[in-house]
Amino acid sequence: MQTQMLPEVELVTRPARYAKLILEDGTQFEGRSFGYQGSTSGEIVFSTGMVGYPESLTDASFAGQILVLTYPLIGNYGVPASSLWEDEHIHVKGLIVSNYIDTPSHVQSTMSLGDWLVQEQVPALEIKDTRLLTQHIRDHGAMLGKIIFEHDVPFYDPNHENLIARVSTHQVTKYGQGPKTLALIDCGAKKNILRCLLKRNIEIVTVPWDYDLFASGTDFHFDGILISNGPGDPKQATSTIQTLRTALEQKVPTMGICMGNHLLTLAAGGDTTKMKFGHRSQNQPCIMKDSQRCYITTQNHGFVVSDIPPGFEPWFTNANDGSNEGIIHSSQPFMSVQFHPEAAPGPVDTEWVFDYFLEKI
Repeated sequence: MQTQMLPEVELVTRPARYAKLILEDGTQFEGRSFGYQGSTSGEIVFSTGMVGYPESLTDASFAGQILVLTYPLIGNYGVPASSLWEDEHIHVKGLIVSNYIDTPSHVQSTMSLGDWLVQEQVPALEIKDTRLLTQHIRDHGAMLGKIIFEHDVPFYDPNHENLIARVSTHQVTKYGQGPKTLALIDCGAKKNILRCLLKRNIEIVTVPWDYDLFASGTDFHFDGILISNGPGDPKQATSTIQTLRTALEQKVPTMGICMGNHLLTLAAGGDTTKMKFGHRSQNQPCIMKDSQRCYITTQNHGFVVSDIPPGFEPWFTNANDGSNEGIIHSSQPFMSVQFHPEAAPGPVDTEWVFDYFLEKI
């Protein structure tokens, strides 16, 4: 029997493209590019979540930041349809991973992570020792960084800019139907906040961050206010803080999530400060006041409530570092949480917070 020889096939390989991650203290890391090949800069932060990179990348709270993902397998389940994202586009300035997988395998995958990053013009590097990079940030604190290809760019500090104004909606939009109406102040709201609220049979009116809910020209009635998550320094959102002061004076039921926790605190006379490296993960333990009940939560914030406002008390406390994770008024329907009760992809241990607030309404 004669064996048929197959013709030789010449394999064509594309040369790997490399770039540098440079921190403001001079520390440098070289990495292989798998995203958009263009220089960028921002605040470099890390997240220890094991899953959920599509949700993290589209979370407006990451605006202005270069995100380091510590979990070693990123890209393995591709990118789902945009209906499952937290916003319509990627918000991070850059992405750093230790092991990028360019052959995704998942029934919901529509494209590879690398292709998505190229479409969105977001640079990304594969750096083998992200453990060292993360330890450096933990030791020295979140700092400015930049990803450099051929052309250098200056360092950029997003905390000096009103990022909420950049990511907030510009129009008033109504969703759903129900016996009660909730005004959602969009400071960079994740889509899953809206999904969780609509499941609870209420009407939602989403408004821009600087919308005056108490102006004479407001053409809708609302029974309560919810302040969403968002990026940057909360003290930049002066218009939102003023609106919330009026809400407190008029005793309108009000709840805040993440950035909303900071803004409610500032409106009520408390204070916020920047954390050393923040909380960004899906496993932050939070203990509820007057109990030994500990909830596992998703978080994404770089600022913290440092002074509880008068009339309020701590609602939740972080079991790791003792930092504030929410405040609640002693007699009025005012409350906020630092974590994400709407957490996607999870955990969902604290989604009951929405029901608790709606009962107050």
